[in-house]
Amino acid sequence: MKILMFIMLLLICHLQYRLWDGDASIAQIKAYQQRLEELNSQVTEKKERNQALYAEVLDLRKGQEAIEERARDELGMIKEGETFFQVIE
Repeated sequence: MKILMFIMLLLICHLQYRLWDGDASIAQIKAYQQRLEELNSQVTEKKERNQALYAEVLDLRKGQEAIEERARDELGMIKEGETFFQVIE
């Protein structure tokens, strides 16, 4: 009977160790959940960024207005017949 009690005690100690410090412990599960939340937020940010880029690509494919706007803003280009005024402050 004492041997059975000793084996049961060892089994309980082993299970408690695995619960608190071993593989798939409570602390490790919480760390995995936190990492999962971080990754989900990164995925959400990247999805929003991809949607914005996709919308910009569609806009550029649709017409000349978007291309013209980018050329004016990024390259400083002007149309033929337009006059360029630079304001120095």
